[in-house]
Amino acid sequence: LAQLAKDTSFIAIMAVGMSIVIISGGIDLSVGAIYALASVLGAMVFHHFGPDGTAASVSPWLGVTLGAAACVGVAALCGLANGGLIVALRVHPFIITLGAMAILRGIAFVVTSGQSIGGFPPAFRKIVRYEVGNGLNLVPLAVMLAVTVAGAIYLSRLAAGRRVYAVGGNELAARFSGIRVGWVKLGVYALSGLAAGIAALLSLGYYGAATSGDGQGYELNVIAAAVVGGASLAGGRGTALGAVLGALVIQMISSGIVILGIDQNYSQI
Repeated sequence: LAQLAKDTSFIAIMAVGMSIVIISGGIDLSVGAIYALASVLGAMVFHHFGPDGTAASVSPWLGVTLGAAACVGVAALCGLANGGLIVALRVHPFIITLGAMAILRGIAFVVTSGQSIGGFPPAFRKIVRYEVGNGLNLVPLAVMLAVTVAGAIYLSRLAAGRRVYAVGGNELAARFSGIRVGWVKLGVYALSGLAAGIAALLSLGYYGAATSGDGQGYELNVIAAAVVGGASLAGGRGTALGAVLGALVIQMISSGIVILGIDQNYSQI
């Protein structure tokens, strides 16, 4: 159960952001690439302040703060860029985010030259890998729950969330109702990027390294989790809690195969 909670958290956090995009009638195929780029850029900052970095003598907490800000900030900016291109060019989100998926992962490969980046401040890893009980990683689980609650409040209790449902249900009617559809789209893609950045930050602390290949195929797992959780690809329907439960169901299948002793080669099927 402890392992299941940890494994689910990274996908579940991104699935909440993806659900918001899908509810608005869009799609984001670039979350895996945003995750990878945020990981490697955040890792470069963490490495700079790590034991082997050029700023090792500086306070580790400054390095942790700057690294976390770089990781999450870059991801949010990538999401905002996606939304801006979709609104400005009036091109279907599938095309824009498909292109972004290739471009952002390419940038991640170029800045790292395909190499793994590690050597983070120990203080950062201690925070993320904090355990209670029988090996339960509390931080990824707590962040997943916090993101789920925030997403649920945003979608069900705030006017901004109701506008997301309105745009996804009928964009033309929403526009005639006075809703600024362009701003709504900008917001949902920025939130999707932000969620990917949070997941990337947690993975950096947990695994202690990042490469340009991180998050390969995550976009499909995240979309699957959102859809299994009840989000409609036609837009206008879905919940944050459903996205997390969808991620949990998918992870339970994968983990269950291992627990039951079934040949691991069948897990992909």
